[in-house]
Amino acid sequence: MKVSIIGIGSVGSAVATAVKNTGLVHEIVLFDIDGVRARASAEDLGHAAAFSYDVKITAASNYRAIRGSEIVIISAGANQKPGETRMDLLHKNAAVISDIVPRVMANVDSKTVKLVIVTNPLDVMVMLAQKLSRLPASRVIGTGTMLDSARLRVILSRSLAVSPQSVNAYVLGEHGDSSFVAWTSATIGAIALNDFCKQTKTPMTQNTRATIERRVQTAAYEIIRGRGATWDGIAGAVADLIRSIINDENRILTVSTVDGIGKKAVAVSMPRIVGKAGATKTLVPQMDKNESAGLRRSSAIVRKNFDLIGK
Repeated sequence: MKVSIIGIGSVGSAVATAVKNTGLVHEIVLFDIDGVRARASAEDLGHAAAFSYDVKITAASNYRAIRGSEIVIISAGANQKPGETRMDLLHKNAAVISDIVPRVMANVDSKTVKLVIVTNPLDVMVMLAQKLSRLPASRVIGTGTMLDSARLRVILSRSLAVSPQSVNAYVLGEHGDSSFVAWTSATIGAIALNDFCKQTKTPMTQNTRATIERRVQTAAYEIIRGRGATWDGIAGAVADLIRSIINDENRILTVSTVDGIGKKAVAVSMPRIVGKAGATKTLVPQMDKNESAGLRRSSAIVRKNFDLIGK
């Protein structure tokens, strides 16, 4: 399996390391318009490969090097700075994606390639990449709220004193400020969250839920404030997504793909079955009226922002 990563900044470098450490790829191409950066990154990661999996690491600043790639991960673009929202990056990164995607598509097999989008604002960039690539929506996949959902599970697990592996709860909608927790469908093991809290005598008030949701939504801002950027969490999410595709695991992940037709089409995160063919099936969990309204609101925001870039 050959995988190419476009954009080798802090996020792209972390993604490369995480993908290498899956042990599922035989070659990784690190593409960056800064050839010196690409070569340095390839050299460094190549040295690390001596301690783990034997993976061919190639540096590139010419798109011809990505030929033969079955998965192309796009992480290029401006990073979110302290005080910025993801939407502050809208026009800058729309220009980046508009330049990259046609060049990628000219050098890959459109019948099989999958594009994995990491660039923010994530959902808008997924819509733009799908439009420019003309690939089926199932094969243009954003990491969506995979990381948001992971943050939720970790925070909930600490509150409930259980392993995160036993928490089955999702953040849905935009990968951004309008995301929301699907509390209605949350379970701990096979037990509904409310029933679990009753059985364990663990209080889970509306105020507690609101606090948890706020912590999930602001986690990225806190990390950016402290270390300048987020990269380890999203790298882990990308590696998990790649693993599900390569192994054809058909796992349910909250990825972002385009759903709908024409002006109603929008990319937001929902639970989706992800395997070798991409994100093939969208699932709709049980939601109360507030959560359903949150999904509509989130979808409307993403669609509005996509329309703003005029592509």
